[in-house]
Amino acid sequence: MNSKLNLQIEGMTCSSCVRRVEKALLATDAVLEASVNLATEKASVSVKPGANIQAVIASVEKAGYQVATKTWTLTVADMSCASCVGRVEKAFKAVSGVLDASVNLATEKAQVTALAEVELSSLLAAAKKAGYVAHLVEDKLSIHTSPRAGLSQGWLVVIAIVLSLPLMAPMLLAMVGIDLLIPGWLQLALATPVQFWLGARFYKAGWKAALAGSGNMDLLVAIGTSSAYGLSIYLLLDAGEHVAHGMQHLYFESSAVVISLVLLGKWMEAKAKHQTVEALRALESLRATTALLRRDGVDIEVPVAELKVGDLVIVRPGDRVPVDGEIIEGISHLDESLLTGESMPVSKHVGDMVIGGSVNADGLLLVTARGIGGATMLSQIIKLVEDAQAVKAPIQAQVDQISAVFVPIVLGISGLTLLAWGWITGDWQAALLNAVAVQVIACPCALGLATPTAIMVGTGVAAKFGILIKDAQALEIAHSLTAIAFDKTGTLTEGKPTVAAVISHAYSEKQILEWASAVQQYSDHPLAHAVLHSAQKQGIKLLAVTDAKASPGRGVQAQLDGATVYLGNLRWMQELGVNVSAFEQAAQEQQGFGRTVSFLALSMDGDLQLAGLLSFGDQVKASAILAVKRLHALGVKSIMLSGDNYGSANSVAAVVGITEVRAEVLPADKANIVRELQQSGFRVGMVGDGINDAPALAAADVGIAMSTGTDVAMHTAGITLMRGDPLLLADAISISQRTYRKIRQNLGWAFIYNIVGIPLAALGYLNPMLAGAAMAFSSVSVVSNALLLRYWTPTSMTEEKP
Repeated sequence: MNSKLNLQIEGMTCSSCVRRVEKALLATDAVLEASVNLATEKASVSVKPGANIQAVIASVEKAGYQVATKTWTLTVADMSCASCVGRVEKAFKAVSGVLDASVNLATEKAQVTALAEVELSSLLAAAKKAGYVAHLVEDKLSIHTSPRAGLSQGWLVVIAIVLSLPLMAPMLLAMVGIDLLIPGWLQLALATPVQFWLGARFYKAGWKAALAGSGNMDLLVAIGTSSAYGLSIYLLLDAGEHVAHGMQHLYFESSAVVISLVLLGKWMEAKAKHQTVEALRALESLRATTALLRRDGVDIEVPVAELKVGDLVIVRPGDRVPVDGEIIEGISHLDESLLTGESMPVSKHVGDMVIGGSVNADGLLLVTARGIGGATMLSQIIKLVEDAQAVKAPIQAQVDQISAVFVPIVLGISGLTLLAWGWITGDWQAALLNAVAVQVIACPCALGLATPTAIMVGTGVAAKFGILIKDAQALEIAHSLTAIAFDKTGTLTEGKPTVAAVISHAYSEKQILEWASAVQQYSDHPLAHAVLHSAQKQGIKLLAVTDAKASPGRGVQAQLDGATVYLGNLRWMQELGVNVSAFEQAAQEQQGFGRTVSFLALSMDGDLQLAGLLSFGDQVKASAILAVKRLHALGVKSIMLSGDNYGSANSVAAVVGITEVRAEVLPADKANIVRELQQSGFRVGMVGDGINDAPALAAADVGIAMSTGTDVAMHTAGITLMRGDPLLLADAISISQRTYRKIRQNLGWAFIYNIVGIPLAALGYLNPMLAGAAMAFSSVSVVSNALLLRYWTPTSMTEEKP
């Protein structure tokens, strides 16, 4: 039976657009009929059964239009293992119009992307039908706290252990030569509440899984413990008074202890998972709850939620900045360490931007709010890191495929164990216990937790040190980068001109700077800022000038102590008739370094003469040299891609140690060069900070943006370096390597554990109690191993910068 899709098409403006969209849709193999309405901007599409909706959407996008989609973040309760993850994803993807669904066991969250026509109620109903409870995450910026909720269940574990210990006592005492027999009826009384009260969760979740036609950890535990409990009831009733007085061994301790150990393991797992979001909770705690607002000359304290863009906010010493904004009054130092990883307080003056969540150290500041609520950098960091933790790494897809068939295979092995032991030995009690042990030890918790817990801790600790990883794929791929392509301006250099040299034959450097700063003091040109900054560093006071004016494309001039001072380019000097021959060689040398040259001339008593020149360069970042050296030590090739001239690009490349330079390239050319490198066998990371870098950032295997650059660059990149420090690049690769190593260790442990444990249980070398303990240990060890990532420290924090 054919199915209908209602697509919301964006970008159509006329009837020719309608025809183009219809033609594109009908050219798709999966589409049978298509009708597009310009007024409603909707397309009614009839597709074949099982059609690939992504292919239909791609055909519309290829025609130059967009299909409206939306993404929900949902919490999913009651998941216990990797099999649950697969079932929930399958349920979501079965909803008509859903394009993709990714479920994370560690965060208990799902991200579902669907066509605009899909209703949230359909997704919630699909989850419920599969046996799970889903809810929409209303505040996407708040951190999910279900792991904390799990800690309150510790008292149930205590009760289970208290009831199970007497059942284990005979076995424990037998090791020291004490023979203790507990009446059968007392064993029944102790084991029953553990089995059906404390173990009720396994029956409920297992029953839902069975109804859905699949299996999970809870089903394995429920079947296995019920078998041991049922066998004990049978023996108790069959043997009568003899067993009631302890004459025959029962297996109540196996069922009770297994449930107790699984509950203990889940509690420890929840406790450990709670620690994986510590870094995000630290960021969450940075949010100010109130702000001191200045309105109509009156200062009042209001909740942060009531602030609006443009409000004037007072930030007192010791206060946390409540908004992203611009300082309009005051000087201070701000502690931005938990946002950028920078340990030293940052000096702030009028005109500087402040980040919400940073702490004002010493001065009173008046700030104009530019970003509030979810628009602040802090909120965006929290959201991006949470999104990275919610989305699966590519390696997890392989694990999910295995988990989907894991439980049915385990049940099959358990059944074969029962039949083989019973048929070969005739001891059906031992056969049943061995079959139970197979079911208990094979619980696939460790498989489901191996990857997401490592991703959670890795992205969290990276954010703590100023490395913002936007998605799990970037974290997983970064470890294998073999080439890094650098943009020059703003990435390896500061991105703003500075005075590189002052040359004069008749006057001192200070005198030339004094004149230059005097005529530039009213200009807003970047070169003027460089001159004024250089003069300020040398303690030069600005001289009063008159009749200051700018000559567009040439330079500036002003009257100073009866003389006219001219500061501008070579073309203007030639137009003014200034003889520049004495400085021609010096100017050419500076231009050979890729620098911009300005000439300073004086006109006194009608005599116009050249006094000197200033050259401007973009200063190389102090850490860029060490950053490139560290990459070379890692075996990573470095390339510079710059739109600047070859002189400037080669000059910077020589300083930082890059030997391959591509200069005078357009944005599209940068992306093409990245693709060339990929075709040559390199796995490429692109580092940039500007709009012109966005195509190359998108084309690279991993795009890495500097936070000091444009929003477009940061949105395109998979990783953002919050301090704009190139040294963080090697640190990003380092945390990726450590995280990927943990993922492989965890998966290796989980697979080896099952490969070794299941045969041992099937061969009778593990009883159900030992199997339960091993299963609990497996899950906890995987999470604990991931938590070791919290102790990672970036090398940039310990290495001395040049």
